[in-house]
Amino acid sequence: MTTTTLEKPVAAVAADDLEDAAAVFVAARPRLFKVAYRVLGSVCEAEDVMQDVWLRWQRTDRTVVVNPPAFLATMTARLAINVAKSARRRHETCVGPWLPDRAGAWVDPQTEAERGEAVEQAVHLLLERLSPSERAAYVLREGFEYPYRQIAETLQLGAANARQLVTRARQRLAADRRQPVTTTTHRRLLQALVAAAGGGDLAELEELLAADIPR
Repeated sequence: MTTTTLEKPVAAVAADDLEDAAAVFVAARPRLFKVAYRVLGSVCEAEDVMQDVWLRWQRTDRTVVVNPPAFLATMTARLAINVAKSARRRHETCVGPWLPDRAGAWVDPQTEAERGEAVEQAVHLLLERLSPSERAAYVLREGFEYPYRQIAETLQLGAANARQLVTRARQRLAADRRQPVTTTTHRRLLQALVAAAGGGDLAELEELLAADIPR
């Protein structure tokens, strides 16, 4: 005699639970990313924190979590603060991945919107904290991997000066030095960066960056 049961297999229950966890995380992710980015001021480090939060959320006993969004926000803030205090954060600055990558796999609209906002915030950070010469050298080096000799030629500097500018830019991005940024200036640099990253033609970006440097 065969017995019929309404109970789901353990594997099916686990799969459903993971789907629920993923749904909660995806819904909260835009807010969590903003929390991490505000603490770190770095898109790539904020993305690293997002990965860590997701892994920890999967291992969490979610049956005892009363308010999942608040729990995730608290976890994100704590992890971001830990990263900010680490030796890696004090000695390294990672701003490179704010450049949009148009090649490769399809990206869902929510992720694309988050990336667009992150790019805007990163450009604003560059304008707030760096001088025109520091910004130019840093963008060409970190964003497009120019060798120092090519940076020097593009900006009409000595190679040693180009290296010093990049080093100083990294230090200032890790500090809290800020200056006013106009909407026009922000939009102009943002459009030039997106065009250069998307189309591969850096001539217009080079011209813009060089033109901003006082002679």
